[in-house]
Amino acid sequence: MFIAIVKNSPIFVLLLSTALCSAQQKPSVVQPGAPGQPSKQLPADTHGTLPAPSKDDIDFMQGMIMHHGQAVEMTELIPSHTTNPKIQLLGAKIRSSQTDEMNFMKRWLIARGQPTSMAMPGMPEMDMNGQPMKSMPGMLTPQQMDALKQAHGAEFDHLFLTGMIQHHNGALVMVKDLFASPGAGQDADLFNFATDADNTQRAEIRIMQDMLKETR
Repeated sequence: MFIAIVKNSPIFVLLLSTALCSAQQKPSVVQPGAPGQPSKQLPADTHGTLPAPSKDDIDFMQGMIMHHGQAVEMTELIPSHTTNPKIQLLGAKIRSSQTDEMNFMKRWLIARGQPTSMAMPGMPEMDMNGQPMKSMPGMLTPQQMDALKQAHGAEFDHLFLTGMIQHHNGALVMVKDLFASPGAGQDADLFNFATDADNTQRAEIRIMQDMLKETR
């Protein structure tokens, strides 16, 4: 049934006020939480109050995205290069966790108006295909990656474990360097992420060291 609403009536004024409030309501800002933690819904006018990241914070996040990318690339070789169930399980865990972490780091950078990748000009030690070589601690060289791609079975298992241990140790160096930099690592989400990543990778290094003994 159609009901006419008379202008200047209490109902009309109420509806008009509600519509104006809705139209004037500002969109909220989503502050990404660390992996495994929920995002936070913030008022729009708090956008400018997000902790200003230091250059070291930005470099760390951009660099760790690239660092994680190589680790994920290594795990993607597992299905076609080994049937070792322990390697397969480990690889799936690393791929899942580091993919989630890469997504978090990208959201963190975007929320602060920063690019998600490192600036290419001046980046040292890039191969002809634009792939990073030893530009960051623990990164495998193109030669090491080629050897891993060509290996199968027990040889692949050994190279994967030694390479990933090297890779994880490099990530620990990056976290250590971040916290050693004056003014860096003060953002709560960044601090929690870096601390969790450090703990996780230390635990995985111990697991891989035990697995490596079984491949000898």
